[in-house]
Amino acid sequence: MTDPIERTFELDLPARIEALLFVSSGPVTVAQLAAALELPGEEVSKGLDDLKRTYAERGGLRLQWSGGRVQLTTHPLAATLIEKFLGLEATSHLSRAGLEALAIIAYQQPVTRPQMDAIRGVNSDGVIKSLLSKGLIQEMGRAEGPGRPIMYATTPDFLQYFGLSSIEELPPLSPPEEEQSQILKD
Repeated sequence: MTDPIERTFELDLPARIEALLFVSSGPVTVAQLAAALELPGEEVSKGLDDLKRTYAERGGLRLQWSGGRVQLTTHPLAATLIEKFLGLEATSHLSRAGLEALAIIAYQQPVTRPQMDAIRGVNSDGVIKSLLSKGLIQEMGRAEGPGRPIMYATTPDFLQYFGLSSIEELPPLSPPEEEQSQILKD
């Protein structure tokens, strides 16, 4: 009789990675996957790339990267279908102030409340509490300096909320030069 552990090697590497990500309770590192699969990290990274390509072709699922960790998530286009299936209320909407603060955090992270207040020109305490309660931002430690203010950064839930695979998918802060030239001509 074949050993059940040996039988898992009948699955290709992307399928084994997919199974581990499916049962994971949250984002994991490549090193964690490599240790579980008893493979070098480079090989696991290639397997993740293969899995990413499969999901891009098929849709439904995708890999989401945050802070050097990866997790399996549903595609943002499936959100309405999933909410309906699970009987969930529609996703809550963010206020203009919430979106403004979240944009500052996303592009400047890690950022402190005083830094945010200086950019926004108003106190950000309430909006920070709201974003923390929604799980879109998290505390990342304290800054060196007077008062040692708390530093904030986005969470994997932020990526999921906005349908991003990683923070690198955020649009550029300023329009490309050709768009700027067009804006100046108009």
